[in-house]
Amino acid sequence: MNTAAVHWAAAARSGRLRTGGSAGPGTTPNMHAMIDREQVLHVARLARLELSDEELDRMAGELSGILEHVDRVAALDLDDVEPTTHVVALENVLRPDEPDPSLPRERALENAPDPADGSFRVPSPQA
Repeated sequence: MNTAAVHWAAAARSGRLRTGGSAGPGTTPNMHAMIDREQVLHVARLARLELSDEELDRMAGELSGILEHVDRVAALDLDDVEPTTHVVALENVLRPDEPDPSLPRERALENAPDPADGSFRVPSPQA
């Protein structure tokens, strides 16, 4: 998750973003969620993002749309819905772990610039 997303999530959890109220189960979601330009600018500064005026306006609209969608999802009655990790069941997704023959040492070292005693010689990280 990028820095901006972390700041937005934290602001949303703390209630600092004005979403027009949240919809609980069995209620109609508020379709007028709004993040204003100042909130976008504030979070952009926290994330050290430089946004143009056009980007600020566009982000305010896009983020408001995201919050509206979250409100719609929050209004759904999902009590009887089992949690899922995948849309389709996954079976036998891993191949058997069986060893394969490895590359012969001589072949692996053919193109090494400075092999030594059957190994790769590399500069010391302290050099």
